[in-house]
Amino acid sequence: MSDLKITNLKKSFDNVDIIKGIDLEINDHEFVVFVGPSGCGKSTLLRLIAGLEEVTSGKIELDDVEITDTAPAKRDLAMVFQTYALYPHMTVRKNMSFALDLAGIDKAEVDAKVSDAAKILELDHLLDRKPKALSGGQRQRVAIGRAIVRHPKIFLFDEPLSNLDAALRVQMRLELARLHQDLNATMIYVTHDQVEAMTLADKVVVLNGGHIEQVGSPLELYHHPVNKFVAGFIGTPKMGFLEGVVVSVNEAGVEITVSGGSQFLVPVDGGTLQAGEVITLGVRPEHITVTEPEESAYQGRLTVSEHLGADTYCYVETDSGEPLTVRAPGDFEGRYGKMVGLSFDLQHSHLFDAQGKALPRLAKA
Repeated sequence: MSDLKITNLKKSFDNVDIIKGIDLEINDHEFVVFVGPSGCGKSTLLRLIAGLEEVTSGKIELDDVEITDTAPAKRDLAMVFQTYALYPHMTVRKNMSFALDLAGIDKAEVDAKVSDAAKILELDHLLDRKPKALSGGQRQRVAIGRAIVRHPKIFLFDEPLSNLDAALRVQMRLELARLHQDLNATMIYVTHDQVEAMTLADKVVVLNGGHIEQVGSPLELYHHPVNKFVAGFIGTPKMGFLEGVVVSVNEAGVEITVSGGSQFLVPVDGGTLQAGEVITLGVRPEHITVTEPEESAYQGRLTVSEHLGADTYCYVETDSGEPLTVRAPGDFEGRYGKMVGLSFDLQHSHLFDAQGKALPRLAKA
């Protein structure tokens, strides 16, 4: 088993609170991704788990054994850093076996572990090379192999792909997903890239300002964000937002007026909302359709079109100055400055109250 439990964990530097009381459970064999903007505390949280930072207060347990004050070397965790941190004068084989050699493990056992890890990572033909003769992706695989040979209870990854180019990032993402399945291991992965979070994770932990905003599967966070922050952070391109006010609340949902005067009936549970309260309508790019201006109640001015082959991302500036992104077919053509109509799929839209909390959708009849 490799279950990790974090209880009311806090970390401060010089009276500045960085981690502000986190509670989290990570189960055996899960691939958990910590994601959030720069400065949200995700790397600090990982370092607290690894024992590289001293906990201010709270508790960390691994398989029901408290490890809060345990030395990093005795936690049975293996960490892969953003930088490869390979010994340049050692071969791949020696880089992977170094920690085991220091621990005095039998040479035959070390060779077997290195050989097994090299096969998993397709490094067996590179074992006698030195790091300078490897590509960036190969060096990162060596760093991962160095962690694999230790057979840790949990793998910790701190933005391991951020130094790679775009093509290598995609390749390494696939390799990490395959590695998780092959090893049947528990992994915790830190990234600021929500695409990595969506494609790799069983469970995503969204952090903001030192606390957790939401924990759930990638699709749960995508379709059911609990607040405006999660809704805007998860999804590429990001969700568009229009400010408005409540007109009325009824059994069919909440009738709102958004900037520019257009009215919409959004099928959500208005709860205690009252007429005149400020709200925010959120719509993802794939739930907006470009039409002729006279065919829709809402209009905007096309600023930029990004042609990506199968899709075109249209960036539209509304009369109120609020930007919206539309995911259109790849053959869409629109010139700069053209006025367009915008049709919203309100069944898939989101409504947030003045505090940014998401209102629950009404069940379909």
